[in-house]
Amino acid sequence: MNSISVSYMREYLSKSISSLNRNKLNGILSEVDFRNYVSSIGFEQRVSAGGWIARCEGPGNFSHHIVAFFPEVICPDQNYSPSRELPDPPHGLHTICSTLHQIGIHSYFCTPKIVNNNVDWSYIQLGLPTKQPYLTFPDNISGFNERTRKYNFLKYKTDVSSIPTHSLPEEFSKESLRVTFQNKYLAEISDIDGIIWGNQFTYPIEIKEKTVANDRRIGDYFGLDIGPFVKLAFYAAKRGNLHSLYVVREIDDVESRNLVNWWCITFDKMAQFASWVYSEGGRNMQGGRSATVKIPKAEFDHFNITLLNRL
Repeated sequence: MNSISVSYMREYLSKSISSLNRNKLNGILSEVDFRNYVSSIGFEQRVSAGGWIARCEGPGNFSHHIVAFFPEVICPDQNYSPSRELPDPPHGLHTICSTLHQIGIHSYFCTPKIVNNNVDWSYIQLGLPTKQPYLTFPDNISGFNERTRKYNFLKYKTDVSSIPTHSLPEEFSKESLRVTFQNKYLAEISDIDGIIWGNQFTYPIEIKEKTVANDRRIGDYFGLDIGPFVKLAFYAAKRGNLHSLYVVREIDDVESRNLVNWWCITFDKMAQFASWVYSEGGRNMQGGRSATVKIPKAEFDHFNITLLNRL
């Protein structure tokens, strides 16, 4: 059998996801909503699918080698036979990865082969001037220490029934790819919500779903946890043609999730206006308490066609 069913995807995610609180679920949903919104305004080809960024570990070597990898999203019940012809990477993703390659982030497009529910990934390096061959993922990715002891990444029993069926393929594909990489290599790894290929710059994006909050000194604001803030700072520090963007799906309340508006702010602008003193936020995606910086809502721009044409 060379396909994966929806039920198997859900079962796999229940084992790979350590916990699924409301913040994490809404984060998954907002990424899907964002891509649907961008497609609806005609910019589907300018935004990548989600993926991962990984940095090497080790004293004196931490973060000296960085890679990014993006999966082909596995469609349920579709044939991914080992004998199939592997696809060409999306043109937009190749262009995006050229920017990443120029600043030292090696980038890969990964495509699956399936036998009896086992997913084997093949990868091709993007951003190089000549076409590269497909290789077995993640073999031959240099710069990372290999794991000497096995670790069970599929040990959890998380209730993932709240993940909508339409969100399962992308989430399963990303998780399968992450587990495959971390089974072999030691790394600090974080998700990439997406990358926008602008007219002037390339923007890794962090997408969050937020209700507006208020502070007597700042006024209305959106918060951002320290972890994502530091990741956006990392992208901004690499420079070249790479910038970074914080995108907010503003909702009226966390139960109904009714859309109020889409907002965004560049990291350069966010660094100027974010509060210097962090505050304790709500539960983060790992279930612990978060440390949050506050960014005035007044400094955000509407995320729409006009703005996309300026990026």
